[in-house]
Amino acid sequence: MAGTDRLRQITDAVQEAGRMGVAELAALTGASEMTVRRDLEVLAAQGVLERYRGGARSLLLRGAEPPFGLRSQEGQEAKRRIAVEVAGLIADGEAVVLDSGTTCLEVARVLEQRRLTVMPLSLHAVNALSGAARLTLLVPGGRPRPGELALTGPLTVASLAALRFDTAVIGCCGLTAADGLTAYDLDDAAVKRAAIASARRVIAVTDGAKLSRTALAFVAPATALDAVVTDDSAPDAAVDELAAAGVTVRRV
Repeated sequence: MAGTDRLRQITDAVQEAGRMGVAELAALTGASEMTVRRDLEVLAAQGVLERYRGGARSLLLRGAEPPFGLRSQEGQEAKRRIAVEVAGLIADGEAVVLDSGTTCLEVARVLEQRRLTVMPLSLHAVNALSGAARLTLLVPGGRPRPGELALTGPLTVASLAALRFDTAVIGCCGLTAADGLTAYDLDDAAVKRAAIASARRVIAVTDGAKLSRTALAFVAPATALDAVVTDDSAPDAAVDELAAAGVTVRRV
C-alpha cells in the first residue's frame, strides 16, 4: 500500500474507532508496526491524532474534514487531470473566482501561465499565482482558516459581492443530486454561496468519492452547477443522477 493511502486508512480507522493500537493498525494496513509508528508520528504532527504508548486517539470529530496537509498528498495525479480539464473550459480573458481546497489549488497551478483575471479564495492559491506574469491577480479580504488558509468571513463575502465573474471554480466536501453541494465548515459554505452568486457559470471540481458523500453545511442545489469535473473513480449511479438533474459531468 502506498504511504499516502496508508495514512488515509489509518486516519479513517482511528477517527471511526476513537482510538486504536499499533498492532491493530499494523494488521489493518499490512504494514510493520515500525512503519505504523512512523505514520502515527506524521499524523500527530499534522494534528490528526494524539499519540499514546502503544497507539493513538483521534483528534478529528466524526465527519470532520481531514487536514489540508494530508489531503494535499492524496490523488495528486487525478487532481492534475481534473485541473487540466477545467483549464480547457476557461477561455483567455475570463474573470475567474477560484475556491479553496487541494483540487482548486491544482487548478491554480495549471492556470498560472494563462491570460486571465483570477481571484483565489485561499492564501495557498494566492501564493501559487503571485508570480504569474500574464495573469491579473485579485486578492479578497477575509480571515484565513488555520492550515487550510481558506479566506472566510464578511470581508470575503463582501469582496465577492462587489464583483462579477465569468466562471466560478468551486470545490466541495460532498455532492449528490439529492442533497446538492455541501461543505464541512459553515463559514466556508457561506463563501462558496457568495462565489456561486457572483458568477455567470459554475464548475464544481471533486474526486469521485465525494459524489456519494454529504457534509454538514448546505451550499447549493446540484441544479446551480453548470458542470462537474471529476475523476474516473466517480460512481456511475451518482454521475447518472447528476446528469438527470441537468448537470454536465466530465470524468477524466
